[in-house]
Order: sequence, then structure tokens, then C-alpha cells
Amino acid sequence: MDNNQIADHFSLLSKLMDIHGENTFKSKSYSTAAYTIEKLQQQLSTIPIEKIATINGIGSSSALKIIEIIETGKLNSLEELINKTPKGVIEMLNIKGVGPKKINTIWKEMEIETIGELLYACKENRLKLYKGFGEKTQQNVIETIEFYFKSKGSYLYAQVELIVPEIESFLLKIFNSQKIELTGAYKRQLEIIDQLEFLIEDEITTIEKTLLHVEGFTLKENGTGYLLYSTLLGIDVKIYIANKINFIEESIKLSSSDEFWQEIQKKRSLIEATPTTVEHFFQQMEIPTIPPYLREQAQTIQQFSKNDPPKPIEIEDIKGIIHSHSNWSDGSNTIEEMANAAISKGFEYLVISDHSKSAFYAQGLSIDRIIAQHQYIDELNKKIKSFKIYKSIESDILNDGNLDYPNEILSRFDLVIASIHSNLKMNEEKAMMRLIKAIENPFTTILGHMTGRLLLSRPGYPVDHKKIIDACAANKVVIELNAHPSRLDIDWRQLSYALEKNVLISINPDAHQIEGMNDVKYGVKVAQKAMLPKERNLSSFTLDQFEDYITSTTKEKTKI
Repeated sequence: MDNNQIADHFSLLSKLMDIHGENTFKSKSYSTAAYTIEKLQQQLSTIPIEKIATINGIGSSSALKIIEIIETGKLNSLEELINKTPKGVIEMLNIKGVGPKKINTIWKEMEIETIGELLYACKENRLKLYKGFGEKTQQNVIETIEFYFKSKGSYLYAQVELIVPEIESFLLKIFNSQKIELTGAYKRQLEIIDQLEFLIEDEITTIEKTLLHVEGFTLKENGTGYLLYSTLLGIDVKIYIANKINFIEESIKLSSSDEFWQEIQKKRSLIEATPTTVEHFFQQMEIPTIPPYLREQAQTIQQFSKNDPPKPIEIEDIKGIIHSHSNWSDGSNTIEEMANAAISKGFEYLVISDHSKSAFYAQGLSIDRIIAQHQYIDELNKKIKSFKIYKSIESDILNDGNLDYPNEILSRFDLVIASIHSNLKMNEEKAMMRLIKAIENPFTTILGHMTGRLLLSRPGYPVDHKKIIDACAANKVVIELNAHPSRLDIDWRQLSYALEKNVLISINPDAHQIEGMNDVKYGVKVAQKAMLPKERNLSSFTLDQFEDYITSTTKEKTKI
């Protein structure tokens, strides 16, 4: 059991206690313990048992439970609560805006035990009749449940990435020497994956005979030339069958969108020779090989046909970490630890962008703490050679569109990332007003996660992407491509217009701990789909280039 798993046990215990209306003081102490455990730098399993209770934020009762989890792998008090709670009630914890105490009302007073029943009750206007629920809350619950149902069975690219090698290895093992190729949405680097798809060179009858004897797979023939299997790992795996002659063409087809493939077929209509390789396939049409991540739109084929397309950004092109948090706000590591980690990973600079004062839930920085942090960064920069830590802030865009500090404070930062974190339930008019006003602020350097979306959890607020991009172009504001796998915001589908308007993009990890720096690769993967060149990505600037950009931009934007 690592710290995250132990913290999850305490968090769920606290929520279930509230759902059952048990001792509020105890449930709050377990919630505090969960938060403390999640932030610990050292694994609890490596700490002497007698010292666990001395950790600030963990009392003697929580310490005993931690020891029980470490020694047995479970928590009896939690299992007892789970066993006496309907599964549907526990599932309600996935519905944003419906906390444990409201779930208690839904379950105990409304006698509703599933999300489906709750949705039906909302559609009949029954939820708003109960204390603590109003018309607005009821509508929010409807929208959240419908989004939740739509998202079930889908996964983030980063989640699937962890199991792809296991499934690929497993298939190679059971099919021995057969040719197996990964295809589908994962191969195209899409941000949401519904299933994994593989192409196997074999006969259908052979595949059937093999998989019917493999434990954990269920054969589902669907009559469209392929077989569908469901794995114990929780994600569907489709297996397509091809022979030696059509294997190459099928592999390209299965790694292309329908739109792209239909356009390809028009160009191939007069070609009869069987391609021997993927490169040969595209050579027949007299165009460079188009990688799977670009096989989305028909226009890509025209781009490749006319001239040499731009070389998309690679992970090696990222030179600095822009947008990171330290333990001065809600990060897990010190600024020095973040800097040393960035240096060890080969980066040339680090931009510390802790939360601003309105983000009280994230220990946002008061003005006094900003001054202290800047002094600390100055001291660190004197010690570090050939590397620089930049002073930044992730300034909240307030309800009226203003940033979270007066100009005299904003002017102290090397750069400002402006982001919305509060009052996310907005119509487009309200969202656009806040965003445009923030973009027009002369101290805004980067617009952070444009829509505030959380993939598979929360849809973004409605925006007019083109108007925002136009505003960023007019005000020389960089648009963040937040690389956290749950965000990937701005959406890659909007990048082509940003490039057309000559707006810089910045692939930023929004790292809250050292490991979070690695998320830049997910931003790069989706940026590749829009053919973003490294020259148009701010975090690909070298230290000298970045320094020049920040200096010149600041002077130009703030001059009177």
C-alpha cells in the first residue's frame, strides 16, 4: 500500500461516515488524515510504526488504522461501511456537486439508491423539494449525471498507457509468432480512449479457437469482420483479422479516422499494386508517410501533397517547465526540490506559478508571502548555474474578469498565468467577459487552461474559441496547452486557428509535484495532432530565447 492508496481509504471512510450520519468530528479527522497522507514526502510503509502517530495531522486513532492497512492491506471499519451501503449510493460520490451529506438526504429521505433513480427524480423536479437542494442544484445534478453516464467506459490516454504494454505482451504470448499491431484511437494519440484495438495476421477460425480457451476473455462476434473481446483489465479490446496480402492496408485503415480514410481511398482508386510497407503505401500516392497521429482530417492529405509539412514538436523539444506549483501553495515539493528535479531532467529553466490569494483552498499567496517567495527565489538563483527559476503566479481571474492582485503586485512577477478556478457554472457570455478582460490585462502573459474542463469529469464552460484566440493575438498573450492528462486544454482541434493567427502556444505540465513534470509528454502528443512546430511553442524556447521573450514582451505590454 502506497500513500495514495492509504489516503484513498481514509477519504472514502470519511465520506461514508457522513453518508451514514455518523460522528462528524471523527469523519472530519479522517478527512484531514487523508489530506495529510497524500502530501507526505515519505512512504508511510517505511516509517517506524511508533512514529506514525507523531506526524502532524495524524492522531492516534488514524495511526492505528494506518498500521492496520499497512499490515493487512485492508481497513475493517471501512469494509463494514461499504458492506452496509448500497453500491449505487457509493457511486453517487462520482457526481460532482453532490457531497456525502446531500447523499445522506437522497438515500435516507428520498429513498433513492442509484444514480439512475436520482436522474429520474430530478427530471420530475423532486430533488428541489428537499432541504439543501434548489432549482439550480437540481439542474446541475441532471447535467453532471448525464455527463457521467456518457463518460462511463471511457479512459484518459494516460490511464490506458499503463496497461497497453501488458495487453500487447499478453497477446504476443498467446499468439506466439503471429504478426500483431496496435491500431485505433490509442495509436492516433487521442485524449479519450474507449477501447484498444489490435490487428493480427491470421485466420478467424484460428483466433476463435485460441481465445475461447483463454481465461478472462469473452467472445463477442459482431458480424463485421472482426471479433470483440472484453478483458479483466476493464477496457474492451477489439481484435481485427487480416491476411498477409491486406495486412498493411488494414493497419493504416484501422489507425485512421473515417474522414481521413475516405479521402485516402479517392487517391488510391487507380492503384492496384499491393503495398509491402506503410511507406510504400504512401509512396504510391506520391506523398510523404503520414503518421497515425495525423490521420484525422482530409485536409491533412492535401497539406502533405502540396509541400513539405511542418515538423511537429517532439518531447525532446521541451526546454523548460512553465506552470508549476510548490509547497508554498498546494504543491508537494519545495521550490529547490522542483528546480533540482528539472535540472536532472535536462530542462533549462523552471517557472514557479503558485496559486493567488483567492485560491484559499490551495493556500494561495498573500502579498507578504509573495515578497518572501521572491526573496527566496533570488537566493536560489544565486546558487544555481546555467539554470533559472522564474517568478510567476497563477492568478485567479475573478468574477468580474480582473486578476487577483493590483497592478503594482502583478508587475513584480516575471510572467503571469491567468486562469479561472471559481464560479465555473457560467453561460458563454459570462465566460467570455471574464476571459477577454483578463486577456486584455497588460500583465497577463499566458492564458491558463482556457475552458477549465476536466476530461471525463467536468465539461468546460462554453467559450467562443476563435474570439479568444483573436483576443490573445491582439494582446500578445500566449495560450496554454495544459498538459495534465485530465485537462489537455486548449483542445488540439483549436490549435490550427491559433497557428493561423500567429499566437504562441505553451505546453505546460501544471506540475504539483516532481512527477508532474513528466506530463508534458501528453501535451506534446496532442499538439502533434495539430502539427504544432517547436518554434510556436513557448516552452521549447531555450533559456536565452525565453529570457529575451519575457523581457521584450513585458516592456512592450506595460509601456505607457
